[in-house]
Amino acid sequence: MNNTGTDRLLAAGRCDLHTHTQASDGMQPPAENVRLASDRGLAAVAITDHDTVAGVAEALETGKRLGLAVVPGVEISTRAGGKDIHILGYFIDYEDPVFLERLRGLRDTRASRNEAILVRLRELGIPVTMEAVLRGIGRELKPDESVGRPHIADELVRLGAARDMRDAFDKFLAEGAAAYVSPPRITPAEACRWIAEAKGRAVLAHPGLYGDDGLVRDILDQGGFAGIEAYHSDHGPAEEQRYLALAEEYGLLVTGGSDYHGARGGVIFHGELGSVTVDAGVLEKLAGGRSEDSRMA
Repeated sequence: MNNTGTDRLLAAGRCDLHTHTQASDGMQPPAENVRLASDRGLAAVAITDHDTVAGVAEALETGKRLGLAVVPGVEISTRAGGKDIHILGYFIDYEDPVFLERLRGLRDTRASRNEAILVRLRELGIPVTMEAVLRGIGRELKPDESVGRPHIADELVRLGAARDMRDAFDKFLAEGAAAYVSPPRITPAEACRWIAEAKGRAVLAHPGLYGDDGLVRDILDQGGFAGIEAYHSDHGPAEEQRYLALAEEYGLLVTGGSDYHGARGGVIFHGELGSVTVDAGVLEKLAGGRSEDSRMA
C-alpha cells in the first residue's frame, strides 16, 4: 500500500465518522484527532465540528503525512419540533465561500445563545462571564472557531457550581435544564440544502438523543438525507436496531461515530475516538462510489 489516504480508505478497515476538535468544543487540535485515529488503526476519521470547518485543513494535511484518510465534515445546528437537531455533512467543499458565510451566520447565533445562557446563570446566582469562559479555554480562539456549552460547563466546574461536565449539563445546560437556551435556527431541510450546495452529503446525527422517533420520521420525510447515524456512543442496542430498520425503510446509508470531544477532568464525553466505527465501504458510498475524491486526504 502506498502512503495515500485514499489507498488506506479502500483497504479493509474501520472509520470513526464523528469527531470534534478545538475548532468547536473538542479538547484537541485537529492534528491530534488524526494522530489518534492512525495510532488506533483506523482507516479514516471525519472532522465534524459544530458550525465550522476551521479544523479541516490541518486535519487533511496531517492525514496526508500519516497516510490516513480524513473526511472533511461539519455538524450543523438546526431546530425542529421544539428540539435542537444536528445534521452532519460529509465531503463538503470546505473552502466554498457561500458555505463559509452561511456557517459564520450560525456561529453568530451560537454566540448569542451563549450570552443568553450566561445571563440565566447569573440570574441563578452563578457569577460566570464570557471573559472567564474564554480564559478557561487557555488559548486565543482563531477567527472561525466557536465557543460551545462544554466550555461553559468547564467554567461551572471551576466555580464549584457543578462536579463535572455531565453534572453541569444535567443541572444547567441540557435541554430542559435551568439555564438552557435555544435560539431560532435553520431547519434540518435547509441544512441539507446547504450541504448539497457545498457538494456534500447530509446525515441525520444521533437520532436517539432526540427522544422522539415521530419527529425523526418527520425530518427524514422532508428528504435531502444520504444517511442516518445509527451507531453512536449514546445509542444502545435497541436504538441501533431501530435506526438500522429506519435506514432500510428510507433507503439511507448507515453511518456511525464516537462523537469524540476529548477528556475534560479525566472524563471522556460521549465516547473515545475509535470506540464507535463503521466499515470503510460506507465512505465510498457517501462519496458516490468514487475511488478518488479531491476533498479527502
